[in-house]
Amino acid sequence: MTESSETVGLRGWALVLGASSGFGEAVSLALARAGLHVFGVHLDRKATQPNVERIGAAIRAEGREARFFNINAADAERRAEAIAEMQRVLDERGEAGTLRVLLHSLAFGTLKLYIADPQKDAVTPAQMDMTVDVMAHSLVYWTQEVVTRGLMTRGGRIYAMTSSGGTRVLPHYGPVSAAKAALESHMRQLAAELAPLGITANAIRAGVTDTPALQKIPGHDAIMEQARRRNPSGRMTTTDDVARAITVLAHPDTYWITGNVIGVDGGEDIVG
Repeated sequence: MTESSETVGLRGWALVLGASSGFGEAVSLALARAGLHVFGVHLDRKATQPNVERIGAAIRAEGREARFFNINAADAERRAEAIAEMQRVLDERGEAGTLRVLLHSLAFGTLKLYIADPQKDAVTPAQMDMTVDVMAHSLVYWTQEVVTRGLMTRGGRIYAMTSSGGTRVLPHYGPVSAAKAALESHMRQLAAELAPLGITANAIRAGVTDTPALQKIPGHDAIMEQARRRNPSGRMTTTDDVARAITVLAHPDTYWITGNVIGVDGGEDIVG
């Protein structure tokens, strides 16, 4: 973290969907350093659970609370259970309505061609539905829960990780591209509906970033090399770049920014 970002002070809680790696991990830690307690939602098996425990320990080392839920974020029943527990925690602490940040950083989807030979290897309806539900529609459902239950009130900030793949064609990326396009559409609608409540909503479009999700895309090495050549700074975006940007955007002075796709590319922030 840079000296300037460490001066940002925040109070309350954050809810990070996809908190155990990549952007979710970096943002969880950055927001904790800035002053927020963290609710983290993740889906991990026993082999990767130690990483979750490491993140929780790092948050607590900053003097913050860390409450993690190992669930499928797209499961309506488990979502309701997690939200009810979060509400209980806030109520018991006398901190109702203090959820300041909701970050949607769920990267779980199908990377398959639409037309394949043999066609049995192409994306199926179930795979397409799952991808768009997890990576786009779930944003709406979690937002509905935290707002209607009063966990997030005036001053709240909602962010979701999108990508340039939502407007470009990449091999095998079709289902995820569709999900990112839907995600941005959902964000615009949420921004309009939440503005009267004093809650902002923005999509974050990072440049090419070396995360576990990127490494699952076929040809990711070539994508990373192209990004380095294309970027004037000669480097790729990092998860810390994005974490710093979100931390600053979460400050109360940025209340006027809503409904945008905010680019964070190689350390250069572009609002468009």
